[in-house]
Amino acid sequence: MSTSTVLAEEIHPSLWRASQLARSRGRVVDTGYPALSVELPGGGWPVGALVDLLVQQAGVGELRLLRPALSAGENRPVAFVQPPHTPHGLGLSYIGLSIERVLRVQAPRTADALWSAEQILRAGSCSALIFWTQYAKASSLRRLHLAAQSSETLFVMVRPLAAAQDSSPALLRLTLRPSADGLSVDIVKRRGPSSATPLSISLQPSPVLFSRHARLPRRSLADVASRDIATDTLV
Repeated sequence: MSTSTVLAEEIHPSLWRASQLARSRGRVVDTGYPALSVELPGGGWPVGALVDLLVQQAGVGELRLLRPALSAGENRPVAFVQPPHTPHGLGLSYIGLSIERVLRVQAPRTADALWSAEQILRAGSCSALIFWTQYAKASSLRRLHLAAQSSETLFVMVRPLAAAQDSSPALLRLTLRPSADGLSVDIVKRRGPSSATPLSISLQPSPVLFSRHARLPRRSLADVASRDIATDTLV
């Protein structure tokens, strides 16, 4: 008598075989880089979950890597929380964002930035939230991941490379290192087998995405003070 093979996903959607990539349980956004997409469960960036990008320093190319996903946001706002420098209009245009779509949150304290990010996720009106931070407690990461699960937002935290040694509730964790023509990408965590070989992702040269000396009209960029954000102001 023959027995049929039962797929792990048929038992429960959160299960998968260690030798194969899990099927995505939710919506994904295409990365725009076939070599990267094929290595990710569902073939893209998971939406409604925490994604960790771990970098040597902010501005190494994280926004250029996210460019295809950010430009596919259907004109919904994109939130930048604690960006390292003032977003540059020419650079934003390069990644398919108009200044009017960008909500910039610069908070005086990390606790305020975390609070602001959580409110943006719970409001659910932004297509993407990119949050740069040097440090976040595991409890804060879990809280943000939970808030992201109730949204249709691409949620990416950009953190130092050293954080790769710490545990994280993120469904996907990548380390980014500069290379001759773009980025060397290591998949630190995914729902599936470990990846032993770094991916080489070519990025086109771009205008400066961030500039300490950028000057933008106040009305063109939504500078929002932490805790001044009300849920209805994000709609």
